[in-house]
Amino acid sequence: MNNTENRVMDCFGEYHKVVNRGYDPDDIKSFKGERLVKIMDACADVKYLLNMGYKVKPATTFVADHYALSERERLVLARGVAATKDIVLRKEKTAKVEYKILRGEEIDIVYIDGFNAIIPMESLLSGSVLFTCQDGAIRDLANLRGSYKIIDKTEGAIRLLLSALDDLKVKKAIFHLDKPVSNSGRLKTMILKLSAEYKVEVEVYLLDAVDKSLYGKENVVSGDCIVMDNATSVVPLYSNIVENYKGDKWVVEL
Repeated sequence: MNNTENRVMDCFGEYHKVVNRGYDPDDIKSFKGERLVKIMDACADVKYLLNMGYKVKPATTFVADHYALSERERLVLARGVAATKDIVLRKEKTAKVEYKILRGEEIDIVYIDGFNAIIPMESLLSGSVLFTCQDGAIRDLANLRGSYKIIDKTEGAIRLLLSALDDLKVKKAIFHLDKPVSNSGRLKTMILKLSAEYKVEVEVYLLDAVDKSLYGKENVVSGDCIVMDNATSVVPLYSNIVENYKGDKWVVEL
């Protein structure tokens, strides 16, 4: 058997085994039909507790235990639900940029939470479940926990981001990648190589604390709630890409 069979070649001429980022076979049971209705009820309960002033972890643990949710179902509660005041603030920050986009204004610069941006795009290309969360952000269930490996979908994910940046007339994009995460250097090289094919000017930095590096900045691209809360404005890049994506996609709205 040819050792390149069922493998995909990247822009460096290297082959990668086909991998579906963020996929779990049990998701079909969890996020469709009656089980999804149960999860939606759990989301409503968590939101109620958050609005009452409870912290995310105890609120989601209490509700998840009550509904006997699986680990991935619990992750949906933690990532997808927010207190009303946080939802309002995050959507206001997104609306600032949406207004510019609707007016056709050019965006001088955006700051991209690198891994946070690429992983959901890999999940999209994998046909794995994505969630439109209560604050409007698109989030995945990959949950890589500080370990990252370039897969056959990585190049396509980067191209989705770069193409969307061109469509939004972004002049410059600065990717921030977590230096301690495995393969961050290789990913930086791939982003820079591919960016030569697009109009947007691209810079990539490896940093020890990406979240903090994005605090106080405008035009931030991230689905991380902490980053969104500390940014001045947020670019709805993920939702634009998902909405315009023509391939098969699985998006659950919370």
